[in-house]
Amino acid sequence: MFEIQPKNAETYRRQTRRSTVIIALIFLALAMVLSTAAVALFGEPGGDNLRFNVGGVFVAVLLMVALMRSLFWTQEWMAPAVYGWQLKRSLMSITNVMHQVTAAVEKGDPSAVKLLRFYHLGLSQMHELDGNSSDHSQLTREMDQHKARMEALGIDTEQTQLNPAWIETVKRASK
Repeated sequence: MFEIQPKNAETYRRQTRRSTVIIALIFLALAMVLSTAAVALFGEPGGDNLRFNVGGVFVAVLLMVALMRSLFWTQEWMAPAVYGWQLKRSLMSITNVMHQVTAAVEKGDPSAVKLLRFYHLGLSQMHELDGNSSDHSQLTREMDQHKARMEALGIDTEQTQLNPAWIETVKRASK
């Protein structure tokens, strides 16, 4: 279950830039070392060693995937980037069924109403964290209208946790 957490946008962007630079530098170092090693071991002096250079980069990509999954993902310096990825992933899971969500909201389905509120809150935070203010005014109007609907229905407007059961309920109801 994902939960929206308060974040300072400037701090978030600074921390994610830092983790991106760290990952990029590690990847570059691995790619250079592995490509150089492949050419030294298997290459021909003065020959065409492109395939060994490409092979070294490919192995570096595989190694980075393994390092990301096994080691880096749980590191404190990666926490903001992991949070951003989880937020976007959560929003995408709702976007994939948005037509069903909006139809269920029109019918007054409480799970869909909560799901749409979580989506609005998450999308608003994502725009803030990414520094994307271009779509914010449109989103604010939609959020305010939906919040008023929730208040009229007596549903709590603080939907900061994504309950996966809401998505399943909306999917089942649309069949």
